Amino acid sequence: MKYLTFAAGVFCATGVAAQTPELTVYTYDSFVSEWGPGPQIEKAFEAECGCDLKFVSAGDGASLLARLKLEGARSDADVVLGLDTNLMASAEDSGLFAPSEVDVEYDLPVAWESDTFVPYDWGYFAFIHNKGVTPPQDFLELAKSDMKILIQDPRSSTPGLGLLMWVKAAYGDDAAQVWADLADNVVTVTKGWSEAYGLFLDGEADMVLSYTTSPAYHIIAEDDDTKEAAAFDEGHYMQVEVAAKLAASDQPELAEQFLQFMVTDAFQSVIPTTNWMYPSVIPGDGLPEGFEGLVEPRKSLLLPPAEVQAARDEALNEWLTALSQ
Repeated sequence: MKYLTFAAGVFCATGVAAQTPELTVYTYDSFVSEWGPGPQIEKAFEAECGCDLKFVSAGDGASLLARLKLEGARSDADVVLGLDTNLMASAEDSGLFAPSEVDVEYDLPVAWESDTFVPYDWGYFAFIHNKGVTPPQDFLELAKSDMKILIQDPRSSTPGLGLLMWVKAAYGDDAAQVWADLADNVVTVTKGWSEAYGLFLDGEADMVLSYTTSPAYHIIAEDDDTKEAAAFDEGHYMQVEVAAKLAASDQPELAEQFLQFMVTDAFQSVIPTTNWMYPSVIPGDGLPEGFEGLVEPRKSLLLPPAEVQAARDEALNEWLTALSQ
């Protein structure tokens, strides 16, 4: 009799587990790290959805899209989180993504028009340096200096691609010469942001490509005010990070629920002090202390998604040519 009771209990438990829906979200490495937003967001969403939220780390943003294109409709992903405006046109052309019903008033510096890609945070690219270092005022001054920089590969990293678009938006046809002049300043090119920033903290270079919000991390998490973002006269390129659901998802309703959850306070309030970016919808309590006094670009640069693809190919060739010399 005890055996029958035990067996029935195992059967019921197995049945409950089998009925728990699973939502698979592809995202980038730092998002799912123990200090990133992933753990808190997973706990909050699972409490709301009655599901199993599974984050899958699949490299940086450009690597995410490359993997999804390779997997196609066979992908296990229901949602991808970590693309940005520089990748949106290519993602849209892939036909892999479905429109969302998210309708919210965003707190973005630009008007948002896409009904497929849902923005969850944004920021400005910048070079971070230690206080006491006199930073260059623009890319031209940087190229003339002896300062050493760490950057990310635009073929795998959204910051790396953002840097290409930054130089292209600021200098246009002169971008190739700017990269030729900058080549000697580059210490190394890393696959993603985490590797580059770690090398900077280890003292391997004078500056690292990151975000104007990066000093907030050191202030809030480490009580360290020794890091600053260099303000460039030609302006700073903006990044808006987005998520979207896969058209081939076997959990379309759950995927939509996650996208709707992304623009609520439960998600947005986690972003500033874990992803260290500005939330796309300012939470009710506002931004945390430590975000005041950050560098505000004199000019915001952002190429429309439809123009990025052509500019990207040209900029990548210019970059490869300069760094291969």
